[in-house]
Amino acid sequence: MTTSRHGFATRAIHHAYDPAANQGALVPPLHLSATFAFPTMEAGAAAFTGEQPAYIYSRIANPTLALLEQRIAALEGAEAAVSFGSGMGAITATLWTLLNPGDEVLADQTLYGCTFSFLHHGLARFGVKVRHVDMTDTAALAAAIGPATRVVYFESPANPNMRLVDIAAAARAAHAAGALVVVDNTYCSPWLQRPIEHGADIVVHSATKYLGGHGDLTAGVVATSAELAQRIRLEGLKDLTGAVMSPHDAHGIMRGLKTLHLRMQRHGDNAQAIAEMLAAHPQVAAVHYPGLPTFPQHALAQRQMDGFGGMVAFELVGGIDAGRRFMNALQLVTRAVSLGDAETLAQHPASMTHSTYTPEERARHGIAEGLIRLSAGLEDLDDILADLRQALRHAAAPSRAMRELVLEMATA
Repeated sequence: MTTSRHGFATRAIHHAYDPAANQGALVPPLHLSATFAFPTMEAGAAAFTGEQPAYIYSRIANPTLALLEQRIAALEGAEAAVSFGSGMGAITATLWTLLNPGDEVLADQTLYGCTFSFLHHGLARFGVKVRHVDMTDTAALAAAIGPATRVVYFESPANPNMRLVDIAAAARAAHAAGALVVVDNTYCSPWLQRPIEHGADIVVHSATKYLGGHGDLTAGVVATSAELAQRIRLEGLKDLTGAVMSPHDAHGIMRGLKTLHLRMQRHGDNAQAIAEMLAAHPQVAAVHYPGLPTFPQHALAQRQMDGFGGMVAFELVGGIDAGRRFMNALQLVTRAVSLGDAETLAQHPASMTHSTYTPEERARHGIAEGLIRLSAGLEDLDDILADLRQALRHAAAPSRAMRELVLEMATA
C-alpha cells in the first residue's frame, strides 16, 4: 500500500494493491464476474440499501475497476474516481448527473468535436442551455456566468488548437457564483497537470489516450470528491448511460499507468523539438505549442503545468489544400485520430474530429481550416522530423515544391 507521501511513479505502480492479499500475485488479478454472490439474504439486502459496502453487479462496481479508480484518484489528488467505457461516457455521465432542464452549462470557445456535439445536439434537446465564452479571458468568463449557470466546462490545453485556461482563476469565478468547474485533462494526464490542485471540482479523461498509452482500448475516468463520485456512479453510470468499463480495459490502463511518467517525458521531448522545427519552417504559418516562448500563454503553461505535453497544432501556408497535401504525403507518421499512442499520429480537424462543426462554427471557435493536430509519439526523433520535413515540402504548391526539391538536391 502506498500513501500520498509517495512519489507519482510509486503511486502509479503500487497504490492500493498488496500482493500478499492476492496469493502473492505481483500483477493485480482480473475479476471477470458480472455479478457477485452474497453469503446470506440479509447481507444482500444490506448491500442494496448501502448499509454494508459490497460488490453487487459490475455495472456499478467491480474489484478490478475499483483498484484503477483508487489509483486515478491518488494521481489526480482527488477523493474518488469513477471509470467508464470511453471518454465520452465519462463526460456525458457527469453532465447528465449535474444538469437539469433550465440549467446552463458555460463552455469554452474550443472543445473536442464530440463534446461540442453532445452539448448542442444532446443536452440542448432536453432543456439545458449551452453558451460559449472565451475562457482565456478570465474577466469575460466571470461576466458570462449567470444565475442559471451550474457547470463551467473547459479543456486545457484545448483540443485541437492548444488554448489554455487559467484553472485557478476560472474556479474562483465559477465558485463565486455557485457553479462547478469540470476540466478535461486528457491532453496533459495527471503527470503534467492536476486541475483539482488549482480549484477544479471534477476532472474528466479519455483514458484511451495517455493513461492507456498503447492505442488498444477505449476508456474514460472521472476524478472528484467522494460525494460527487457516488452521484455520478449511481446516476450517470448505473442508470443514465450504462457506459461501463470492462475489467480487461481497466487492467490495460493500470499497465499503462506504470510507464506514464516515462512516456510523458518522451512525448514532451519529441513534441518540443517538433514544434521548434515547425516554427522555423517557411511552409508553416503558425505553431501552437505551450513550450514555445512565442506561445501567447507560455507563462501560464509554466505556472500550471509540469511540462508542455506531446500535442502540437500548426497551420500551414496554403490553408486547407496545403493541409490535405501534407496529410497525404506522410509516410512514417500515421493518419489517424486519437492521441497519446506510441505512434506519432496526425489528423486534420476540419475533416475529422471537428467535422461536426460547420465551417462558420470552426471559424468562430478558433479552428482554422488548414490546422493540423499532431500527437508526438515515441519513435526516434530524427525519423519523425525527416517525415514531417518531406511532407511539408509536398504541402507547398506544386511549383514551389519542385523548386524546393531542386534546391535541396543542389545543396545536399
